[in-house]
Amino acid sequence: MPVRLEDVLRHSTVAAADPVVRAAAGVVPQTQLRWIHSSEVLDIASLLGGGELLLTGGQALASASDERRTDYIRDLAERGVAALAIETGTMLPSIPSSMVAAAEAAGLPLIELRKVVPFVGVMEAINSQLVSESAAHLQQADQASHAMAVELAHGSGLDRILAVLAVATGAEVVLTSTAGVTLASAEPNGQDGKAELVPPAGKPADPAQIIQAEVSVRGIPSARLMLNVRGEADVNLARIAANRSVDILALALLQRMPPGLKEMAGAALIRAIDSGKQNWRLQELAPAAGIPVTAQVVAVVVRSPASKQLRKDVQHLLDPGGQHGASYADNAELLALGVLRSGNVQDERQKIVDGLQPLEVPEGTVSAVGPVASGISSAPWSLAEARLTLELAADVGRSSSAATAPGQVLDAQAYAVERLAVQAMEEAPRRDFVNQQLAAVLEHDALRHSQLLETLRVWLDSGCNTAQAARELHVERQSMHQRLQRIFSLCGGDPRGTGRLAALHLATRLAALQPK
Repeated sequence: MPVRLEDVLRHSTVAAADPVVRAAAGVVPQTQLRWIHSSEVLDIASLLGGGELLLTGGQALASASDERRTDYIRDLAERGVAALAIETGTMLPSIPSSMVAAAEAAGLPLIELRKVVPFVGVMEAINSQLVSESAAHLQQADQASHAMAVELAHGSGLDRILAVLAVATGAEVVLTSTAGVTLASAEPNGQDGKAELVPPAGKPADPAQIIQAEVSVRGIPSARLMLNVRGEADVNLARIAANRSVDILALALLQRMPPGLKEMAGAALIRAIDSGKQNWRLQELAPAAGIPVTAQVVAVVVRSPASKQLRKDVQHLLDPGGQHGASYADNAELLALGVLRSGNVQDERQKIVDGLQPLEVPEGTVSAVGPVASGISSAPWSLAEARLTLELAADVGRSSSAATAPGQVLDAQAYAVERLAVQAMEEAPRRDFVNQQLAAVLEHDALRHSQLLETLRVWLDSGCNTAQAARELHVERQSMHQRLQRIFSLCGGDPRGTGRLAALHLATRLAALQPK
């Protein structure tokens, strides 16, 4: 028999606190509890497993900002916490209205405890009941897992294996790929291939009734199991059974989808690189993705409204033989990793930069190629530098001369000075250096609305090639010579052949980083 929230609120140990439901009162009758826990830590959500009644004295909330309080509510709701009970009093006279609104919107029952009670007494009284219930759930879940294993051994399909779980838990069950594609489903009435986890028309899904579990194949996240618990079915049983069944489902996936394992490993590797996972995890995933841990690699970031559609083309560019490389796309970005296999890694990298240029991309697409990383452990650095290049290009308003509309391809190497400057120098020293080198040029541009600074930068970037700089600036060569003579007079003479050339070049690049 499930332990419900409304029963707990009537229990003598909780009733002594004079509880009042302040938000989501409509879901209290059907809310089931898995455990009761107390904590004053606002970052507790990631440490919870879902289904808990969380008790807090409110001390941390009293000193927190309003934004932090509402984030606390949302984090608990997303984690699947059953309810939150806050003790009010001297430190926190009442529950802030923003928290009440956030809890109502998230469907998280929010309870005010208007009198002080010992939380340890509440937990001892209620958790003893929950422990007994949990033991029965474990037995039922193990029986369901064994039945699923029997179906797998007899060669049953995924739908039939899920049907066993659906009947045992009274839940609609769906197994999806990491990309969200439905692999199999089942309903609690024994029918398979029908469930879609869609709530009745006009009725939003109750987060507390949705159980999710990740299915990993050889340590690689490969699918997601979702159970939608309806009616009087036991949520806690569904939660335990779901966790007990992931190993059986992993075996089923391994039998049925071995060719996709490398691709799944590649996507998991990219996500691990992006999230800054520890080095041991990268070294574990790279071989599964077909990438040697000591390989020279380069990261590519593509921001596009069609990132998912571009994945195949970018993957083929990075990995024409289909043996190495990895990619992952969401709604905003395509992240990819290429392995540089030839003796000249810089030439290989330049082929990637050049190869991205002619790809057909929608308007608004911009790409960046990071620097070469020595080994998979350095791949997060290459990715971070590619992302920094995208930000810097937007800030300085300068793009690669090879970039063409509608897409723009940025080379992190062309932004090496800017990347170093923003990472190693504070803004004030950068500004002082620019003023020391270019004060007269900056003043001239400000007073006369000229473009001497941009002219100087393009000329220096071209290797002091006056004809090439004139073409890039779309000016006549005579006009270019006149501009340069004006610049030289303001900067103390022609810098060529002197030690001032490097300082002027650095100053023109740093000037673009200054706030407009």
